[in-house]
Amino acid sequence: MPLFYLRRLTSVERSPQANRHLAYYLAFVAGAVNAGGFLAVQQYTSHMSGILSSMADHLALGAVAVFLQGMAALLSFVLGAATSAMLINFGRRSRLASEFALPLLLEGLLLLCFGLLGGNLEQFRWLAVPATVMLLCYIMGLQNAIITKMSRAEIRTTHVTGMVTDIGIELGKLFYWNVSAAAEPGHFVRADRSKLKMLGMLVGLFFVGGVGGALSFSYFGFVSTVPLAVLLAVLAAMPVVDDLQGYWRHH
Repeated sequence: MPLFYLRRLTSVERSPQANRHLAYYLAFVAGAVNAGGFLAVQQYTSHMSGILSSMADHLALGAVAVFLQGMAALLSFVLGAATSAMLINFGRRSRLASEFALPLLLEGLLLLCFGLLGGNLEQFRWLAVPATVMLLCYIMGLQNAIITKMSRAEIRTTHVTGMVTDIGIELGKLFYWNVSAAAEPGHFVRADRSKLKMLGMLVGLFFVGGVGGALSFSYFGFVSTVPLAVLLAVLAAMPVVDDLQGYWRHH
């Protein structure tokens, strides 16, 4: 990828195109991590709806230990989102070019930790599985908050329920018959085709990432997290390099 393109993807100055392109990469990563994580720990970690419902079920059935595990996963997701917000606000206050790149870099490092933790999964399964679930939920919360902050809450990447709902809404507008458009031009219904295209791309890339992550994990195991971590590091690299160069120039 050209350096100017990488710099624009995670720069402080945002554009709708940069937000969309970065979201495409992150949707792919989220799908891969979610699918690979499921093969590792038999639990999806990118959406909290299922985890919250599972917590309610197990609490009603008296399975307190499983309920507490779900609570830990939920809190990990929240903590990941909070960490992302803290890093972004720190970068903004410090006037860093890597304001948005810092949480991406952290996500890449944590994915490497996931790969290293996985090597001991069978040996210490009683401890490693809950820790892995918490780590993956933290990573997903971290990532979802990054693109949410960047796009001013217009884009999400780690769960598709909202995206599929928005696709349905835009399709409803697209196929709506504006029979009274001439009489009531203010009520003309028009679909946002660019938004529909973006949402379709995000859902499609989440699915493709899921297939790739599942296949890669099946064949290569936890080492399959390395390419994802490298991708995130590449996306974050240019603003971090700019900040380091600025630091050395002034010291």
